[in-house]
Amino acid sequence: MSIFTSDKKLGFGTMRLPLLDATKETSIDIEQACRMVDHFIEQGFNYFDTAWMYHAFESENAVKKILVDRYPREAYTLATKFHIGFVKSSEEKETVFNTQLKKTGAGYFDYYLIHDIETDNYEKYMEYDAFNWALDKKAKGLIKHLGFSYHSDAVLLDRILTEHPEMEFVQLQLNYLDWESEKIQSRLNYEVACKHNIPIVVMEPVKGGMLVNVPDSVKDMFKAREPELSVPSWAIRYVASLDNVAMVLSGMSNMEQMIDNTSYMKEFKKLTEEEMELCKTAGKIISGDIKIPCTGCSYCTEGCPINISIPKLFALYNREGDNYDEVVADGGRAGDCIGCGQCEGICPQHLKVIDLLKDVANKYE
Repeated sequence: MSIFTSDKKLGFGTMRLPLLDATKETSIDIEQACRMVDHFIEQGFNYFDTAWMYHAFESENAVKKILVDRYPREAYTLATKFHIGFVKSSEEKETVFNTQLKKTGAGYFDYYLIHDIETDNYEKYMEYDAFNWALDKKAKGLIKHLGFSYHSDAVLLDRILTEHPEMEFVQLQLNYLDWESEKIQSRLNYEVACKHNIPIVVMEPVKGGMLVNVPDSVKDMFKAREPELSVPSWAIRYVASLDNVAMVLSGMSNMEQMIDNTSYMKEFKKLTEEEMELCKTAGKIISGDIKIPCTGCSYCTEGCPINISIPKLFALYNREGDNYDEVVADGGRAGDCIGCGQCEGICPQHLKVIDLLKDVANKYE
């Protein structure tokens, strides 16, 4: 029996909710987000995903307003996450969890993830006894299903799944752009999860928007095949077509994206083998067009002592925009970076942020 209560594979990720002020992550447009939640549930979907640090720690508060306070508990399932990078001691785990329960008002979490496990922090998770701690919460009924999200290589993933058979699902970064990436290892990690026969929740299926704004040659290729379907539909349907994938998260930022995603995922049909190969061809074209593969998760910004808007600067650099002064108006400039390295320590894409900021500074300053 599946641990997921719906046969619909689309999940609503709340890391990129609509904003009233594009420069402030905390300015969530609650009214529009409520309409998006209503449409999502009306179309038969029920999986919502949030986390402690999303929207500068405001996402869980927003989930209470747009979902928990407005729907009976049985109408939805809710996932949230614990990230060791945001605590300074093992004892803080309890504070974080209790605060998450209070912020969401959910009473319990249907899915709880030990978040962003990678080579540099796995031993710290073990030192903080995070797995047994979460199992205790599950035994008390505060967590229904326990899993983890992962951003490292396939060798470590195999080790974790071997050492922790109590994990009920794994969340992986899978998309057709990263499928053969040596750094992200989408395909290799997918194959390890399949070997362990563990359900997969997919994050970053559109790579932070990189598989939305694609080169014209890729747009033309997709439109020639399916004129009525959007470009991002190919990315989401690609990963949803993979065996063992139980849920695909989409960080929808406006009503238009919500309507588009639910339209083709309501009665989802797997891509053909030929269509899967078409996506891989698109990935090869797109990979040659991207300078900095930042997904805009903003994990790096909260701890930046200079308050540099790192993801926005990288997005500007990628699209060769000219509004640099606007991007840095409320924070530090790229050249102000002091090289402390906190950003590199928490970046799930393992970017060399310090060097890349130098590239940005050289271009714009």
